[in-house]
Amino acid sequence: MPTTCKLNPLAAGAIALLAGVAAPTVALAQDAAATTPPAVVITGSRIPRASLEGPSAVTVLTADDLEKQGFRNVFDALSNQTQNSGFTQGADYGNTFTPSANAISLRGLGPNHTLVLLNGRRLADFPIAYDGTVNFTNLANIPSSVVERVEILSGGASAVYGSDAIAGVVNIILKKQFDGLDVNLKAGATSRGGAGDKRVQITGGKSFDKLNTLFSLELLERDPLWSADRDFMASRTGVAPTSVMGRKNVSTGKYVDLGAACAAIGDLFGGSTVSYASKTGSYCASPKVSPTYWTTITKNSSQNLFGSANYELSPTTTLFAEALYGQNRSTNNTRGPSWTSRSLTDSYFWNQNTSAYEAWNRYISPEEMGGVDRYNRYWDDKASSISLGLRGAITGTTWNYEASYTASLYTSQDHRPRALANIDSFFLGPQLGVDKNGVAIFAPDPARLTKRLTPQEFDSITGASVSDDKSWTNTLSLTANGEAFTLPAGPVKLAAVAELGKQGFSNEPDARINQGYFNVATGSDVTAGTRKRYALGAEASIPVIETVDATLAGRYDRYNFAGRDDGKFTYNGGIEWRPLKQLLVRGTYATSFRAPDMNYIYKARGTGYYSSSTDYYRCAKAGQAIAGCEFANYSPGADYVQTGSKDLRSEKGRSTGLGIVWSPSADLDISLDYWNIKISDLVTNLDADQLLRDEAACRIGGDLSSPTCADAIARITRFPDNALNRPGEIKSILVNPINAAATSVDGMDVAGKYVFRTRDYGNFIAKANYSKTLNKHSRQFSGDPLKDDLADLTNYDWRDKLNASLTWNTGKWSHTLFLQRYGKTPNAAGEAFLTPTTLVNASVVYRLNDRATVSVALNNLFNQVKADSSAGWPYYPVGNYSPVGRQGWIELNYHFGG
Repeated sequence: MPTTCKLNPLAAGAIALLAGVAAPTVALAQDAAATTPPAVVITGSRIPRASLEGPSAVTVLTADDLEKQGFRNVFDALSNQTQNSGFTQGADYGNTFTPSANAISLRGLGPNHTLVLLNGRRLADFPIAYDGTVNFTNLANIPSSVVERVEILSGGASAVYGSDAIAGVVNIILKKQFDGLDVNLKAGATSRGGAGDKRVQITGGKSFDKLNTLFSLELLERDPLWSADRDFMASRTGVAPTSVMGRKNVSTGKYVDLGAACAAIGDLFGGSTVSYASKTGSYCASPKVSPTYWTTITKNSSQNLFGSANYELSPTTTLFAEALYGQNRSTNNTRGPSWTSRSLTDSYFWNQNTSAYEAWNRYISPEEMGGVDRYNRYWDDKASSISLGLRGAITGTTWNYEASYTASLYTSQDHRPRALANIDSFFLGPQLGVDKNGVAIFAPDPARLTKRLTPQEFDSITGASVSDDKSWTNTLSLTANGEAFTLPAGPVKLAAVAELGKQGFSNEPDARINQGYFNVATGSDVTAGTRKRYALGAEASIPVIETVDATLAGRYDRYNFAGRDDGKFTYNGGIEWRPLKQLLVRGTYATSFRAPDMNYIYKARGTGYYSSSTDYYRCAKAGQAIAGCEFANYSPGADYVQTGSKDLRSEKGRSTGLGIVWSPSADLDISLDYWNIKISDLVTNLDADQLLRDEAACRIGGDLSSPTCADAIARITRFPDNALNRPGEIKSILVNPINAAATSVDGMDVAGKYVFRTRDYGNFIAKANYSKTLNKHSRQFSGDPLKDDLADLTNYDWRDKLNASLTWNTGKWSHTLFLQRYGKTPNAAGEAFLTPTTLVNASVVYRLNDRATVSVALNNLFNQVKADSSAGWPYYPVGNYSPVGRQGWIELNYHFGG
């Protein structure tokens, strides 16, 4: 029997215009504002909600989930999802390039391989690169009060959304309508002290005939968590204490005895300063220096405002506007004020009084400068986004459209305390010239070194640099979707998209750095750049037969940057087979890409130092274990030199998925999905710690010629072993981006939900999600052997994660128990795996009346803090686990109006 097709004139025109190119028009599962909503919206919801089915698995988090499972905000909810298996540095990390921002890493592929959308639209990148290398979207500024749901699509989706969607897509969907006014008050504390927080949310909305409005204001305050707030990391034990005051004869390598000076400052650093006798002599030291100047959780004050309006111009056309503005100040402290003589040159001088080459050092205490907060570093961030447009239905057809303009801006101002250029003369007096070797000559008074500073003296030798960072993006978008023609099994639906965008960024360091105002190396240049992008795409949903549906999508993106173009066509296909009404079998194949990070492309030559470093080679040479090695985790760390590259190519990705969903009733559904993601031409900016590990393994093993070893050894410059000062120490580490690496990862996701309903005792809802990475392999260069990343003890990604919850709703009460099991990760020393750990959250919500609810939540119910002393202080797995312990909140919500 011949197949009959009915082609609408509008569909024929769209097909002729967009033949061969494909991409959907709306973000994951957003409701179209047209009169006839699309019959199929890909959200990953389960059968029997047939209108929400899709070939790819999508996890949906509702506003109710955020409240009852103990999540503090949107980022907290996303970071705790099982798909988020990657190790990331954020506000709870301590030392990081981006302590005022938070990011996730789906499938352990890095923050830059997850696309984050707000209502289906892109936001400006955080203006400072993650880990100093890659661009990403900050998740810290989304007010949870207006979040309707969050959807997480796993796998490649560039054929739908363009660049960045390699590991997956996160779409944060905000509420579109609200009636009345909600006031929400929340306050919390920790049982061990520190890190308390409080929040006020005011959300309101009203409809005026054809106008619908909504707004939300959120005010947040969070106290910092200092290392001193936790007994187990308030002091460094088992290693030599940190030098507070020292004077060394560089020629002999021996310390000059300071006499009674140490006793005179014994009250500094909380009374912990003593004279410490080492193999090379005695100096004043304290085991509390690093813990004193260390916040494991930043202090934060933020204010976020969201507003939206929809005006019905006609029964088929709506004008819409959305605006988001957030500002926050983040404060941390990860390194106190220290001084080493002539630190910008050779770190020693000729002492005319003793006729010897000497090196002096001093660590200034909180008692001297007027409190530890005096040396805090803080960031003032402002983020804004505005969207304007029209959406509606084309009269006389099944087609809907949306035309919009989106602009997003992010600024960050970094206030960093620094020593001034006069600090050498403060401790050493005036320079008297140089000797025949070019070494500076001083005739210092030892009392300058051993004296206790006053706050006024401290102010005279320190200041603060101010850098300004900015990123922005503008996008024009036109989308349309509707029925094209009819096949025997049903209508074929099409969606088309056209986009035009431009984005840019700038990093402007304080001009006084290059003017020699601070005691810091010069050479901090402005980094800035822009790029344009164009995209055209389409998608088709095809009912093949009654039990089989297929989707096809394709998209072409073209980027223009740094005087050249880079274009990429990506495509995907999906299949849904329903052999039974309650059973769905699905599969996908997708290609994806990521345009080179702008920070990688435009990065000017930059110099700096890492907050801390471990010299694995010197530890190995000395025969010292990392936990007790004197060269481990020293601060400040090694100097680095970083450059960019305008010749980088786009990364290429491929992903496949195969899954099955069984939903015999509305109260039960179970799914099992297998996924596989591969990336080639991966841009990598080699991690300094990994370089140091590779260098040590290569030198100790005698391998100087393999690609990885040759590269690592060439990048690390050391002082000669016979140098007068700092013999054998790291001089600098060279890092720059290259298209060299490849990685592949595959695994499985299991999810289930069961609702048990009773007549007398309410309803019980059980949910579980489990993700396990089955294989992960990578190679740094094409000539390197394939590395098993799951067996790699320097890979701190989770191998598997489990979330399970049980909610009991009865009458006015709702009780939730939320369990999280984290699989094994390596210990800090990279010598063995830590055992899995399970944490439990609990919450109770009580509805006082139709307008008011009160709730109590406890996170980490059993007050567990994971211990790890393998690499010494701070004695817990930084980044993988939190040192906070039990946290509790009380929350009150009251609704005014309708």
